[in-house]
Amino acid sequence: MALLCTVCFKAVQRRPGTFDMEFTGLYSASLQNDKLSSGSVPSLFDSPMERYLKAKQSVQHFTVTQLGLAIFSNESSNKYVVHSYNFFLFPSTWGVTDVEFTLSASSIQFLSHYGFDYNKFLKDGIPYMNEAQEKILHQYLLEGSRKVSSALDRDALKKAIDEVTCWIAAAEEEETMILQDLSGYQVLEVQLVLRQALQNVWTQPLGIKKVMVKKVSPQRRRLLENSPDDCCQKELILLSARGFTNLFQILVQAKKPLVGHNMLMDLMHLYDKFYKPLPESYEEFKRNIHNLFPVLIDTKTVTKSIWKKCQFPLRSSLLEVYAVLCSNLNPKDSMCPKIALASECSRYAEKKSPHEAGYDAFLCGSVLLKSAHLLLCTSTDGALEADPCFPQYLSVLAEYLNKVNFIRGGVSSINFSGEDVPCHHPPLLVVHVRGWPGLNERQIYQEFKALCRFDVRRLSKNQFLLLSNKFKQVRLVLRDYKHHPHLRVSVYGHWRHSPGVNCLLQVSGVVALWSVLAFVLGGATCCLF
Repeated sequence: MALLCTVCFKAVQRRPGTFDMEFTGLYSASLQNDKLSSGSVPSLFDSPMERYLKAKQSVQHFTVTQLGLAIFSNESSNKYVVHSYNFFLFPSTWGVTDVEFTLSASSIQFLSHYGFDYNKFLKDGIPYMNEAQEKILHQYLLEGSRKVSSALDRDALKKAIDEVTCWIAAAEEEETMILQDLSGYQVLEVQLVLRQALQNVWTQPLGIKKVMVKKVSPQRRRLLENSPDDCCQKELILLSARGFTNLFQILVQAKKPLVGHNMLMDLMHLYDKFYKPLPESYEEFKRNIHNLFPVLIDTKTVTKSIWKKCQFPLRSSLLEVYAVLCSNLNPKDSMCPKIALASECSRYAEKKSPHEAGYDAFLCGSVLLKSAHLLLCTSTDGALEADPCFPQYLSVLAEYLNKVNFIRGGVSSINFSGEDVPCHHPPLLVVHVRGWPGLNERQIYQEFKALCRFDVRRLSKNQFLLLSNKFKQVRLVLRDYKHHPHLRVSVYGHWRHSPGVNCLLQVSGVVALWSVLAFVLGGATCCLF
């Protein structure tokens, strides 16, 4: 891990990193079953703050299974060599840390279909932790506590202690024995427990599954404890337990552009798993992400704009977008960026591996370069005088920087360096129900589902709001439900339909009525005298 961190550190100093993540689920199953509830499923009614709070629930339920990182090195004027890394991740279980997470059956099935190796995720996943978890572990180490979190670790420790206890009674000084078949943190746990229990032993790891135990004198033990190479020093234990978080911190320190595709959930998981627990405040989340990564580029935001300008055929997945940009629909020229995979990840050139995080990270960076080149050619009418450099590409992408795609909501993108700009939806519709008691949001959704797709929200006891992102669907519903016996559909008007305005008008009417009565009765009393 230390060598990999060094390699990546040198790489990210030169060029931006593109990344992708896979999760154990996207939305909580209980909330997904109630699709029209105010749970975690996205809705066109969502403001950015509402969507953030919904997504926060999901991020806290699920965990990251895999993270892909691709580094694009500019070897010559228009040639880029890609070093793509694929990391299986698993939450740190060191000490008292024991993270709970949920598995979504549909997500597991989806990743399994694309060949995801769950054994590697569970057995060999690189640990990670956020700052809050690191503080707990640091306190645990300071207190010298040796509480073990799992029954598996307890069994391994008991077996190791029994073996060493039987051996040491007859052993001579400087004599050694080897403990075998240890895994993960057991290598560290065994050493810490043995050193605490027996003052005349010294331990040293041999590879990743063995520990050497040596019988030593107390004087020799004190000398060894002060050695800077001792793997059981608290700082080195923390470094090991942080695992992938060390690489995350390198990416933060580099302050290079971070590129993703449809990356809101990825950013939220990055924050929650490697930085701090997600805050309640949406604005605080935006501010902190911008401090961590000053330049974000979402290729979904970029390609949405290009697709409108170039009238490419609609494509949804990252692999489909990449295929269009590599096809004859996107004219090539001699200055177009040439992208080659480094030898260690050449298998991605031989075989497509969609939804493997390392492959998707490679696709994401390739889409960025091809899209930027297309935008640059368009802005100069194809009159490029020399091979473009990356700063030129970054310049032509300026309007998209820090704008992360927002799926089905009140804004088209989240602006991490400024105010979010509302998007323009078709007119909001209101459905007034007559003679159909007990109707709920799900039934309203099902009623209109065959004709078009609307998001539904209850307005009052007998009124529901409908919101679509397609003008054609709004016109169809207004036409086809014009003479419906139970459902009257009309365009929403704030002064006419808002419950708040209606309530205010009712209160004003009551106040006005009492004022008139008081005036009339007061005048009548005066007349009597």
